Amino acid sequence: MAVPIRADLAGIPDYIIPGQPPGAILLNSNEGPLAPPPSLIEAITRAAAESHRYPTWFSDELVSRLADRLGVPEQWITVGCGSVSLCQQLIQAYCAPGDEIVCAWRSFEAYPVFARVAGVTARTVPLDPEHRHDLDAMLAAITPATRVVFVCNPNNPTGTVVRADALRRFLDEVPSDVLVVLDEAYREFLTDPDVPDGIPLALERENVAVLRTFSKAYALAGVRIGYCVAPPPIAAGTAKVGVPFAVSRLAQAAGLAALEHADEVGARCETVIRERERLSAAMREAGHDVPPSQANFLWLPLRERSARFGEHCAESGIMVRVFGKDGVRVTVGLPEENDAFLRAAQSFAHAVS
Repeated sequence: MAVPIRADLAGIPDYIIPGQPPGAILLNSNEGPLAPPPSLIEAITRAAAESHRYPTWFSDELVSRLADRLGVPEQWITVGCGSVSLCQQLIQAYCAPGDEIVCAWRSFEAYPVFARVAGVTARTVPLDPEHRHDLDAMLAAITPATRVVFVCNPNNPTGTVVRADALRRFLDEVPSDVLVVLDEAYREFLTDPDVPDGIPLALERENVAVLRTFSKAYALAGVRIGYCVAPPPIAAGTAKVGVPFAVSRLAQAAGLAALEHADEVGARCETVIRERERLSAAMREAGHDVPPSQANFLWLPLRERSARFGEHCAESGIMVRVFGKDGVRVTVGLPEENDAFLRAAQSFAHAVS
């Protein structure tokens, strides 16, 4: 007889692992289109020579460097195996079975999955008609059982943002015993000056945590490293439930090297931003509805045509991410990759017209 999984986990959908057919253009995972610079590869290679030794438990050197860079005390920082791991740790640390989290939908799909794994109810709140977080509705969804609220800013998969005044009003109205997690995985791609930096907001409050990652702008998606900035009790609670030694020597070395070459990272982000704006303009000119994006991807709210669009792109050798009957997310790639996608999108428009 097979060993049964926990009954409450049986209905959790499998996490969708984007396909990577040989030779395909991969615009489905929000990865950086450029490989890490040589300095990062060299740092990872050097660290590999000591891979027979455990890494430091709390990533001490990286925490110190991040603290200097961000202007916060070291006790405010926890490093994890990507910011997604820290999402799970925050739920584990601050929710018990029967508690609730609140998040927008669609937003990062891992939030409700991690909640269910922890025996927690996820209350999902639809985005507004402009594909943005509906903060008033999210406030209304908070109950006495709510322990954590996630605000993804910019939002994955829509690329839309919450601006400063609205976010401050929201934080002022959230009960002080509810943790608000500002997930800023795509912050480096922002151009809108009215989108707030979450770290000063966390410094002003006892119930705000900020998540960031090296996966996107720093081209380290395959290395798995991210960090949380939060008041010391929250940072310590988050670290308490982490897997020991989950952040490898290679990841810590890569993070340190990335921080030493921030100017180069900024230049790469500028390239992505220029391509994002070019791609957005071309898609709108072709008649597509494309919400303004502040991330490294675009959202196409194609509704019932989403699957057909994804299949059409795949037939052209381009992998995009389909989200059920809601829409399609397209990562901004290299110029030639974006040109290939535009040709596929144009031919799709002709095929259905």
